[in-house]
Amino acid sequence: MMKKYLKEIDTAGIILLAIGVLLSLIAGSRYGMWPCIVGLLLWVTVVVYKAFHWTEYASENKRNIVIMLIAIIFLFIQMMRIV
Repeated sequence: MMKKYLKEIDTAGIILLAIGVLLSLIAGSRYGMWPCIVGLLLWVTVVVYKAFHWTEYASENKRNIVIMLIAIIFLFIQMMRIV
């Protein structure tokens, strides 16, 4: 049942992430944090579903792994700037 809503959930998560990042840049992290959290939860839900159905979504899973590695690298860079 969730399979037919994966694209909508993924798109909603990405839009919320973008809104959260823009709000963080414009209004401060207090306002941008919550849309980012909700967007990440939606996106991670899709990623986990696709991971459990690896054979059907193999190419998308590989792309998601690369995106996560890039995000982790950016987070480490951001952490180094704060310290």
